[in-house]
Amino acid sequence: MMQHNPETIFPDTLDHALALDRDDPLARFRERFHIPAHRDGSDAIYLCGNSLGLQPRSARGMIAQELDDWAALGVEGHFHAAHPWLSYHELLTAQTARLAGALPGEVVVMNSLTVNLHLMLVSFYRPTAQRNAILIEHMAFPSDQYAVDSQIRHHGYDPEQARIDVAPREGEHCLRTADILERIDREAGRIALVLLGGVNYYTGQLMDMRAIAAAARRHGIAVGFDLAHAAGNVPLALHDWDADFAVWCSYKYLNAGPGAVAGCFVHERHARRAELPRFAGWWGHDKESRFRMGPDFRAIPGAEGWQLSNAPILSMAPLRASMDIFDEAGMTAIRAKSDALTGYLLSLLLRRPHPVWTVLTPADPAQRGAQLSLHVARNGRAVFQRLAEQGVICDWREPDVIRVAPAPLYNSFADAQRFAALFHDSVEQCCG
Repeated sequence: MMQHNPETIFPDTLDHALALDRDDPLARFRERFHIPAHRDGSDAIYLCGNSLGLQPRSARGMIAQELDDWAALGVEGHFHAAHPWLSYHELLTAQTARLAGALPGEVVVMNSLTVNLHLMLVSFYRPTAQRNAILIEHMAFPSDQYAVDSQIRHHGYDPEQARIDVAPREGEHCLRTADILERIDREAGRIALVLLGGVNYYTGQLMDMRAIAAAARRHGIAVGFDLAHAAGNVPLALHDWDADFAVWCSYKYLNAGPGAVAGCFVHERHARRAELPRFAGWWGHDKESRFRMGPDFRAIPGAEGWQLSNAPILSMAPLRASMDIFDEAGMTAIRAKSDALTGYLLSLLLRRPHPVWTVLTPADPAQRGAQLSLHVARNGRAVFQRLAEQGVICDWREPDVIRVAPAPLYNSFADAQRFAALFHDSVEQCCG
């Protein structure tokens, strides 16, 4: 699929966008999702997959299967359902490993994102008097900041002293990889853990996770990633990148529904480290002896050993529906369309510049996923509301940013063309 960069010259017309859609090998997947309707009955321009992905049409049937088995079998569904609940989470293991670039034993679907983050911090944030700092990015997602600060306090340290925020240079919006690596090298003597978002939620910047993990590991520092905005958005290679752990949600680009079950990666080198502290639960206990109900915890080797409770079946069912689509489409093709679609939207936006707005997201496709963050310095909320009135569903982030996420599985080039035209019109109407 052809990539579009901001300098590309092409017709700024709906006909051209529709022609691109006809040539799109992933266009057929749009029909596999429910597209919300605008009040006039037409499809809304849904550009909010970085907040909540759309519902796969197959999700309803997968949930219904479990409801039917529950109705017919009761507790026996754990063993005799069409997909027995006792091992239901294992249905997602191979697909999750492929998505994460991991070995099957390194991944597990469980809990919610911040619960998983806390479980990982229990095991991998091991502060000492000399090394007690956690390095995170400036403007990390608030839940990450709260989790980090609470863990630091739990160990008796002060976040003001033991949290290192890496910020962009003055006048810039995004971090430079060189600055992150330099800060790790400079502060290595007091850093216990590096924790960064794989894709920053606010700017849409994709971090160089391979380089960051290598820098941390070189100093013997544990390293983890919050992949809330990266999983299902950009290709991942967590095993090869040598991260210690990663966590993610599945309700954004993974389209598993509001509050859906999350995911976790733990590198295989930790698979049998019984000495690692952890908050244990019975579903992480050795499968062969789990139902003997003994008092002594024996962790399952690998990421499954961090499980707490049996699987939330009704939450996992729609994730299965979405993961089937991801497996069918393939992340290579998804990423190719994402580069083209986001680049196309960016080039359309930049064709009609206006002094009131700028793009925070990097122009380089290698440094972004399926997101553009538009900083509107004046009357941004009015621009956002006018877009909503015209059938655009996107995302507002205080104080002045409109985030748009052209998700390649269900968004079209026509969506991008229509949004760009409506955005330019809304800026003219609201900002002069």
